Amino acid sequence: MLRRKFIKDSSLLALGITACGQISWREGKFVADSPTSTDILGPFYRPGAPFRTNLNPPGFSGKLLHLSGTVYKDDAKTVIPGCLLEIWQCEANGLYDNVSDDYRYRAAQKTSARGTYQFTTTIPIPYPTDPKTPQVMRPAHIHMRVAAAGQQDLITQIYLQGDPYLAEDPSTKSPLCAARILPVTQRGNNEYHIQFNLVLQKEYLPSDSVFARVSGVYKMSDGSTMEFYRNADLLFYKTNGQIWGGLGYAGNNSFTGGVNDTEAHFEWLLDGQVRVRFQFIRRRKLMLDGEKLFNYPSPTVAG
Repeated sequence: MLRRKFIKDSSLLALGITACGQISWREGKFVADSPTSTDILGPFYRPGAPFRTNLNPPGFSGKLLHLSGTVYKDDAKTVIPGCLLEIWQCEANGLYDNVSDDYRYRAAQKTSARGTYQFTTTIPIPYPTDPKTPQVMRPAHIHMRVAAAGQQDLITQIYLQGDPYLAEDPSTKSPLCAARILPVTQRGNNEYHIQFNLVLQKEYLPSDSVFARVSGVYKMSDGSTMEFYRNADLLFYKTNGQIWGGLGYAGNNSFTGGVNDTEAHFEWLLDGQVRVRFQFIRRRKLMLDGEKLFNYPSPTVAG
């Protein structure tokens, strides 16, 4: 089901880009009239980033990157004031700040009355996906999470044109990512700019009872445990206490995310028990079944 949907959606997006002209670069900015595609969340998402526009530490003298844009509703015309944006990226050493009180290279802000946002950071760098395989690299990227009333929370990433690792990464080689691989323009000496406008989707939610029923800790078929819990209008999942992803509702008790490469499908059993089938298809295919061990109450607001 997951792979069939991925192939179908990829084909539709490729058609939209090449035949319908839905995604284009005009007058120095990305213009779109279709929803911004999703991407993977983690494993380095950290709730509670401070509200600020400058992510660089005091005394920073490296390459300045100005990231700005406008957030639109699902009609791709109506701007969204007061929309919450969170962004995060790795530091110059390729690592993420997961523990310090400084929340280095993490920030949040709300859009202006005109629906605009602006962050100042530095150009991100590629980094190995696993120390054991240093030759396998993730392209340079910036993570974003966007939340607005009445619109579906968006988890996405932006990438840089010309990055040598784009062709091999599971996210960036997907046609769903085409509109998020962006040019970097130089503004002056050591100063650069990326323009990224976002189009959110209309909120699509199951009932609160569905969220309540699927939330909990599950014993999986490989012996591990997974925790599923609601966070705003997304279903987050953890393994070993680490947040790995956020999934949107797709109907039929299923939640999906990433570039359509992650799915959790839940089934109600006759004895009141809940079963999950979890699939994650990136550099390898992971398919697990699990049954709920106990309920896991969680907050229903973004955090």
